[in-house]
Amino acid sequence: MRRAYFKNNWIAALMVAPQLLIIFVFFYWPTTQALFWAFTFEQPWGGGNEWAGFYHFNNIFSDELYWQSIRVSVVYALGTTALAIGMALILALFVDRQLKGHKQMRVGMIWPYAIAAPAVGLAFRYIFNPSAGVMSYLNAAFPGFWDPILTGSHAMTMIVIAGAWKQVAYNFIFFLAGLQSIPRALTEAAAMDGAGVTRRMRDIQLPLLAPTFFFVLVINITDSFTDSFGIVDTMTAGGPARATNLMVYKIFSDGFEGQDYSGAAAQSIILMLMVMALTFVQFRYVERRIHYR
Repeated sequence: MRRAYFKNNWIAALMVAPQLLIIFVFFYWPTTQALFWAFTFEQPWGGGNEWAGFYHFNNIFSDELYWQSIRVSVVYALGTTALAIGMALILALFVDRQLKGHKQMRVGMIWPYAIAAPAVGLAFRYIFNPSAGVMSYLNAAFPGFWDPILTGSHAMTMIVIAGAWKQVAYNFIFFLAGLQSIPRALTEAAAMDGAGVTRRMRDIQLPLLAPTFFFVLVINITDSFTDSFGIVDTMTAGGPARATNLMVYKIFSDGFEGQDYSGAAAQSIILMLMVMALTFVQFRYVERRIHYR
């Protein structure tokens, strides 16, 4: 591959300037502003800022409601990640085996990823409506069986399924690409030796998919912590009784509804550090068990 050289450095600087400007405006500037607000008293309607030190962080860590939001966020992250990865893997295995209708499924599985989270939330809100959706038939047969409006576990189950459904298409693409990159000679040789479908999947396909598993695991966990606002806001608004008040939704409600900009900024800093720590742990300890060849 030939490398490009510029006789004048200003031409290279001019070409990378738009990218650097976008990164600064949409990443570094908001992060810097959140850091500034987290350590000061930001006035709701503007005005001067006073230095607050770690006052907001102390308040947050002494607030039981914040720890509750961490617990429900972890439950949501584990539930959506496990469900999304499991469903995507099963669908990718069906398509890779070229069962009947695999071409239509391959195309149809990609479309859901293009749907925005609020639209997904509205659709699943109707599906899981206890009085008008699909679940109303179960409630008619078994009164009180499903009530996400009053029961926290039902509401959490509802947003976990919606969040997982949104991620299935993304995971499906990578799992299918990983399965199709496995040499057919390996699975055909195992079949000739008498290995059944389950044995070939367990001993050949799943071990060779380990790098793909690791990649989608990191992406899914990160996404479940940072990109769940649309689903929660349209389906439960954090209720009932804060049972689905995830960390990212609490930042919104405290900042924009409670007018506590500094507290919300401090929560966003904690969430960012938490996601960075989880990513570090995954790369530090989980990646060691991954074999790329």
